Formats: sequence, structure tokens, C-alpha cells
Amino acid sequence: MAATTSNVLQLQDPNRRSRTLWQRAISRLRRDRLTLLAMGVLLALMLLSYGSPLVNRYVLGVDPLLPDTPNRLLPFGAPGHLLGTDDLGRDHLARLLSGGQVSLSISIFSALAILGIGLVVGLVMGFSPGVVDDIFNWLITTLDSLPSLYLLIAVSALLQPSPQALILIIAVTSWTGAARLVRGETIARRELDYVLAARTLGASRWRIMFVHILPNLLSILAISLTVGIGGVILAESALSFLNLGVQPPTPTWGNMLIDSRIYYRTAPHLILMPGLLISITVLCLFVLGDGLRDAFDPRTED
Repeated sequence: MAATTSNVLQLQDPNRRSRTLWQRAISRLRRDRLTLLAMGVLLALMLLSYGSPLVNRYVLGVDPLLPDTPNRLLPFGAPGHLLGTDDLGRDHLARLLSGGQVSLSISIFSALAILGIGLVVGLVMGFSPGVVDDIFNWLITTLDSLPSLYLLIAVSALLQPSPQALILIIAVTSWTGAARLVRGETIARRELDYVLAARTLGASRWRIMFVHILPNLLSILAISLTVGIGGVILAESALSFLNLGVQPPTPTWGNMLIDSRIYYRTAPHLILMPGLLISITVLCLFVLGDGLRDAFDPRTED
């Protein structure tokens, strides 16, 4: 009997293992040099900032809050002060590291709080069509109708602008965008086959929301978190410009930048370094968010 040949089209190599979305994303990130560079810069800034108590004590040997008026406004490269000193003689490098710890903490925890509130509200809205969804939509529309910066200024003026209060203020006034995002993604997924199967098997509404839908939102939430942290750093700087941010002597990159503006002729380094750190951090966060978006995009080719 003559041998017959098969004309069946083979779509995929049977010896090749299929990979999950997260495995594909990690593989793409490893090849994205710009995103890896941004991650490296952010990691270095975080390590230096959160290690600032040890660095200031054992390496620099200075107290970032202790004035030293005889050595005020020293330039770059002054003996014992690598980046000079400020108007009260405090070491500028030590204050930049301590200010980075406060600024990054405010930004990270504010972004996490915004995402947490938006996640819960968005899931409830997406899975509760009717009166509950209408009430939250009315609330979100009302808050969004107010200029966000004005709302932030109004609440900040009522509360003592400590780092903890500032985190609360930013979270309470900025969660609506995250809630809209999560609501839209939940509505898009609540009628998919795996959700209908879970509902058929008797899974409760809360189990479906937090066990079946939430894991599929993690990639979107990770991207939103990185962009949100950058936005909060800029918001903190704007509040410091209006004297509604964290008050001296506690340093942040925002209030260090604003407090030094009157010395832009005599001590330009006081403006240069905080502004440069804010710009680099926000730029790296946005690059990281863009890289995560590309990595998690199923249409991206490996």
C-alpha cells in the first residue's frame, strides 16, 4: 500500500511548553534594557534613601536636621560636604537622602492606598449593577467634577500636613481614577466563561471577585501603581510650593526644592539636586510603567 502523506497544518511545536502571562512578561522584561535600567535606578535610589539613617551616621557622620550656621551655603565639593550645605549649614547630601525616604514613603503608601480603595470600590461597582453602582457612580462623578488639585489643597489646609496626614489626604482625594479602571475591567470579565463556571459551581460573589477576577487584574494594577507613585511625587511637590506639604525641618524633595528657590543665584546646587532627583525618579517610574504595559500586552511578540 502506498504511503500517504498528511497535509495537517501544525500550528504549534508539541515539544514547546506553553507559558503563562506572567512568565511571558518576565521574559520580555529581561530583554527590555531601558526598563531594566529604570528599575536599577529606582532600586538604587530606594536603597540609599531607606538606608539614609545608617549612611548619614556611619558614612557621612552628620545629622541632616542639625544646623551649622558657620558653614552655610557651601558649594559642591566643600571639605566634608560633597554636595555642599544649605542656608542653615546642614549637609545637602544627607538631607537629600533623608528627604528621599520621606518622599518615596509618601508616594508609595499613597499610591497603594489609592489602589486599595479603588480596587475594592471598583470590584463592588462592577459586580453590583443597579443602585449600588449608581450611588458610587454619582459619588465618583461628583468628586471628578471638582479640580483634583483644588480639592487636595482644600483638604490639606484643614489638616496638619504631616507625612501620615498627607498620605491620607492624597488617598482620599485621588481614588476615583483607580475605581473607574477596576470597574471597567470587572465588567469586561464578569461574563467570561471561567466566571460563569465558578458561579454555576456555587461560588459566592465575594469569592468570584477576589479569587477569580482579582488575579487577572494584577498586571493592570502593577502598571497603575508605578504611574501613580510618580504622580504622587509631583503632587507632593506642588503642595510644598503652596506651603501645604510636609513642613520643615522634616525634609522632602519637594520642600527642599521650594525652600531653596530664593538661593538660585548664590547657591544653585540647592535647587539643582532636588529637582534632578524628582525628575529622574518620575521619569524612571513612567518608563517602568510603559515597560510593564508592553510586557503584559498579549499582542506583543516574543
